Amino acid sequence: MRCKGFFITLEGPEGSGKSSQSRWLARRLRRAGYSVVLIRDPGSTAIGRALRRLLLHTSANLSPITEALLFIGGRAQLVEECIQPALRQDRIVICDRFHDATVAYQGFGGGLNVSWLDRLGRAAIHQVMPHLTILLDLPTKQGFARLHHSRDRMERKTVAFHRRLRQGYLRLAAREPERFHIVDATQPLVGVRASIERIVRRRLKTRRH
Repeated sequence: MRCKGFFITLEGPEGSGKSSQSRWLARRLRRAGYSVVLIRDPGSTAIGRALRRLLLHTSANLSPITEALLFIGGRAQLVEECIQPALRQDRIVICDRFHDATVAYQGFGGGLNVSWLDRLGRAAIHQVMPHLTILLDLPTKQGFARLHHSRDRMERKTVAFHRRLRQGYLRLAAREPERFHIVDATQPLVGVRASIERIVRRRLKTRRH
């Protein structure tokens, strides 16, 4: 069945504010009369919540390939359980992280083959990719300054790792300029939100024609 809805993801390095901006965007669109589903990857299914606890808080030394396969497995469940049904109902889906995060973190950051990981990840989710991806970008040092003292496993990875993943995100954006829109996350909050709203409203308007 053809999916009629609109799928938006928010991506970015640690400290970029994508989780809070995802929640804000969902509220904004609901007030404008849209039917919105807000989810996070992983975490919005029973399997996703279990994987989130494991991936972000385990003391085990998970390798990049183990991390990637666990993230991809949870994402496949998320697509089947949440995303595809919502899109078929012509709803807007907003997701805090998605496929690009695995390519950035375990590929560019963790050293896995990026092309292989991208192909594997897309195949597992049956090529269900976002119509629009907003990349909230900021320098690694500024992002780390925003983090809380109690950090999860991803946040505790080295500064060099996080610099690689940030550059990875920018490379992904350069490869797919029609899907990606980069927002400067160093702006004041009002500027970040204005940029996001302008991008989303323009794309939704185009979608209706």
